[in-house]
Amino acid sequence: SNCRNRPIDLVFIIDSSRSVRPAEFEKAKEFLQDMVDSMAIGSDATRVGLVNYASTVQIEFLLKKYFEKSSLKQALARIEPLASGTMTGMAIKTAMEKAFTEEAGARAGAMNIAKVAIIVTDGRPQDKVEEVSAAARASGIEIYAVGVDRADMASLQLMASTPHDDHVFYVETYGVIEKLTSKFRETLCGSHTCAQGHDCQHVCVSSGDSYVCKCQMGYVLNADQKTCSRKNKNLFAMHVSYKCECLVSGSDTCAQGHDCQHVCVNNNVSYICKCWEGYVLNADQKTCSRLDICDEKRDCQHICVKDDDSYLCLCHEGYVLNADQKTCSRFDPCGYGHDCQHICVNGDDSYTCKCRVGYELNPDKKTCSRKKRSNTCSQGHGCQHICVSTDDSYICKCQMGYVLNADQKTCSPSDICAQEHDCQHICVNSGDSYVCMCRAGYILNADQKTCSSSDACAKGHDCQHICVNNGNSYTCKCRVGYVLNVDKKTCSRKKLPTFNIFFSIWRYLMLFKLENWISF
Repeated sequence: SNCRNRPIDLVFIIDSSRSVRPAEFEKAKEFLQDMVDSMAIGSDATRVGLVNYASTVQIEFLLKKYFEKSSLKQALARIEPLASGTMTGMAIKTAMEKAFTEEAGARAGAMNIAKVAIIVTDGRPQDKVEEVSAAARASGIEIYAVGVDRADMASLQLMASTPHDDHVFYVETYGVIEKLTSKFRETLCGSHTCAQGHDCQHVCVSSGDSYVCKCQMGYVLNADQKTCSRKNKNLFAMHVSYKCECLVSGSDTCAQGHDCQHVCVNNNVSYICKCWEGYVLNADQKTCSRLDICDEKRDCQHICVKDDDSYLCLCHEGYVLNADQKTCSRFDPCGYGHDCQHICVNGDDSYTCKCRVGYELNPDKKTCSRKKRSNTCSQGHGCQHICVSTDDSYICKCQMGYVLNADQKTCSPSDICAQEHDCQHICVNSGDSYVCMCRAGYILNADQKTCSSSDACAKGHDCQHICVNNGNSYTCKCRVGYVLNVDKKTCSRKKLPTFNIFFSIWRYLMLFKLENWISF
């Protein structure tokens, strides 16, 4: 049935991080749909918005978007998980600054419409939540925190409004989160029996499935528990002629009417309120909240969770509770014993088996068998030249004289000379090898690598007189007194003129006489 109490502006803040599995997220959405089912939805009734978060924050829809229950439930069903980190503080800040504004559909403060945020999370926040939650509460947002499975109870209490006993909830799994629906229906809706009709003379106060009557100031409730009478005149005696009298001592002020939730204690001319065992008096000095045992007895190393009138300790993710039921040790499933043939690998709350290199895990997920080399090349490949099978794939290689291109499939002729050679002068590619050559004027030595200056004349020539090397060839020259013939090879004696002959003889004789005179 729908809520009968006044409308609220309600924003769900939902954790869809990687730790929330798809099936669990579906359960969370069903919980939200059940919540919506129990409320009167409309522009003048309850309005609903939703903030989805992980490592990022996404506003799925604002308060002004849906005023019909059917379309609202369809929108909830369409939400997809974001699947990454857990930035809860960022999500609360986004809700406060963008989802609870008048532009987003929140109603003005003058209308006195309650602003309520319900956070559902299964993990520890990866950012700070204390300050931003305090700011949200100070802005008038009442925050409820729902923790599931691995949720950090201390963080839930930092986020939620007080008293924590009424604003912090915990369930073991998403599979049982629906049991909170009735709790929220009581908290947010209430049966509001007074609205269904009552016969109180002055004030009707809803109380569970029923109601109680109270009286206005200066009146007391009569024995019928419905009508009211003015307080005993003996307390404040009044007379037409006006005179002062003292208060009657020993009067039972509690019996004359009080608004203590639990116990009223007379205090001379007034009274004080007290609470039953296991409860504490709230700041209004009238109502009571269940005592938070975890705040009183905090000897849990990690997380304290209330359990009726007692408490129990839990550990953070990756830890297990020790025998003292208070302290925690890091969880080591492999250390507790395993049946892996090769390697045991710790998981969050269990372990998995792995095999050593060259082995593969059998279907039983425990034992290992040596890998059988499969001919992956026979199953198809894109190698231009040669395909070589590996364990579960293949690699391409090239034929001699070729190199593998960047695509790791095709091949190009290799430039062996560009890669490496030991030619002294010139390297020339030759198929899948190379040969050495020498520059002009040089010849290749017997090692087929180094070069020496070429001696064409030494190799043989047909000059009559003198052979002269000329690069990789030669030319012929003649001795003094000879000239090269037209064939460029043979030589002939030079022919002298007659005058030159006489002159040569005269010069010879003169030189002969001079030598004799000197010797004399």
